[in-house]
Amino acid sequence: MSSHKIKLYNPGPINVSDKTYEAMAEPMIGHRGKEFQSLYADCQPLLQAFFETKNPVFLSTSSAWGVMEGTIRNLVGKKVLNCCCGAFSDKWLDVSLRCGKEAEALTSEWGQPIDPAALDAKLATGEFDTVTLVHSETSTGVLSNLEEIAAVLNKYPDVCSVVDTVSSFSTVPTPVDALGIDVMLTGSQKALALPPGLAIFTCSDRAFARAKHQKDRGYYFDFLEFKKNHEKDMTPSTPCISLIYGLRAKLREIEAEGIQNRYKRHAKLNAKVHAWVEKHGYDFFAPEGYRSKALTCVANNKDTDIPNLIKLLRENHSLIIDGGYGKVKGKTFRISNMGDETEETMDSVLNALDDSLAKL
Repeated sequence: MSSHKIKLYNPGPINVSDKTYEAMAEPMIGHRGKEFQSLYADCQPLLQAFFETKNPVFLSTSSAWGVMEGTIRNLVGKKVLNCCCGAFSDKWLDVSLRCGKEAEALTSEWGQPIDPAALDAKLATGEFDTVTLVHSETSTGVLSNLEEIAAVLNKYPDVCSVVDTVSSFSTVPTPVDALGIDVMLTGSQKALALPPGLAIFTCSDRAFARAKHQKDRGYYFDFLEFKKNHEKDMTPSTPCISLIYGLRAKLREIEAEGIQNRYKRHAKLNAKVHAWVEKHGYDFFAPEGYRSKALTCVANNKDTDIPNLIKLLRENHSLIIDGGYGKVKGKTFRISNMGDETEETMDSVLNALDDSLAKL
């Protein structure tokens, strides 16, 4: 069925299976009828199991950035602390300021995780009522320690926490309720192996209570509108129905695989890429113990001609990796192992890299 000739091993969007495309081709239905209500409701138990939450899980027809902006509008009344350690977490600060909020960055060097002690020191000032964190910084391959950070956040009950799991969701556990996270969000185009265009998020009671007092939260991403419509198994505005068909099918696949098995598979494939990196004498951009399980950000310490490498991979092997993002473009390259990948598919990627490096 698939007409794709280029396989995607950049960190998203990633490869989408023919099975998923077939599920997305289900006949169109009205979004205010029983058929959609059934589709929406079918997704809830498995999404709640993934987020490890008893709270509702919402579906938004947008990229994850829509919900990111929405959290700022719904939660920030005083001042927001944006934890920044890469291109996407840095962007949170820009989004906060553009929303007209008072904001400050807690900055770690690109390639380093967020320091829980530094976060604690900032929150101890009492200046902030909201914190944003990117769990897995896709641009650098850094996975911050969510458990340690959550332990700090839980010391400050008046501070709402927002966690972006766009490139960590379904690759490692993200137990919302146990960690006490107020808003956790992700997108469809990363490890869920769906096309872009669907954001998925869950909110705590504290987040809803905060939202009630925000007069400029807007409509499209109003948490209270999502909650009200969720009670009827609906969305506030017209949803991307085909993507939700795909989501239901993907969730059923994950249920069959087993969530814990999915985590183990991602760890195993990630380790395979790491072994390749070490074998070829490259360095890791992220430090030991803080590396994403969804992708590997490789430091280009060997001054490899990355643009030419990518060209050879595309022309000779019909696949692409990423040549670095933002200010580390060319200084790093990134290899994705997330989604539906297997040992066989990752072996083919690594063999293609070997062949292409030999031709440089």
